[in-house]
Amino acid sequence: MDGSNKKPFKLDLFLATPGTGRRIVHLKTKGIAFSQGESADSVFFLQAGRAELSVVSKRGKEATVSLLAAGDFFGEEAMQNADGLRTTTATALTLCTLLEVERKEMLRVMHEEHDFSDFFLQFLLLKNAKTEADLVDQLFNSSERRLARTLLLMAEFGQPGEPETLLPPITQEALAEMIGTTRSRVSFFMNRFRSLGYIDYNGRIRVHKTLLNVVLHDQLPEQNASRPKMLGPAPTPARNARRTKLV
Repeated sequence: MDGSNKKPFKLDLFLATPGTGRRIVHLKTKGIAFSQGESADSVFFLQAGRAELSVVSKRGKEATVSLLAAGDFFGEEAMQNADGLRTTTATALTLCTLLEVERKEMLRVMHEEHDFSDFFLQFLLLKNAKTEADLVDQLFNSSERRLARTLLLMAEFGQPGEPETLLPPITQEALAEMIGTTRSRVSFFMNRFRSLGYIDYNGRIRVHKTLLNVVLHDQLPEQNASRPKMLGPAPTPARNARRTKLV
């Protein structure tokens, strides 16, 4: 056979349906797709829902390292070698539908189907750019702006289509882990954002477009900001006399 009878590859169909080397997985909220330390033998594609990747240190400290939305691949460490291990735990934040693709099938389709390999490579490049942006954000921005950026990313502002302004359930502890600060500071910032009209927060977080000003134009009001102005003690006759002597 010369391959002329081969059916044309349909990317959307491949990512939406089960088949050889791939299966559909349904997870309830808090369901686990895989756990840190397990054998990495497949790649996942999130068809619907929201999920998170978390990691636990040797001392037992847990941190959220990434939030996932529909259209994301995860578990791609399985492509590195045949006996690799999972470096994170993948947990559903909402009801999730996943496509699990075995490593062997991923390698085959990447080699044979350019549409798929281009699509997967584009995802990896975008993920790498986001990782670099996260690092810059962590190094140079205040924790308040990092929180604003995280909320916008979770709401998918800047993505095609209308943003999902109502965020999936997430705790202040998880947000604190993601931006590298304390839960009490996250609580302070959340209350501040709500008072400024950037978000609604009543069990679930709803993000308003005005929060974009915080990240794009650095338009947080100075009053009650994360770095409030330090005021010196009120002047007294004795203090004024000491200043006069110094001059």
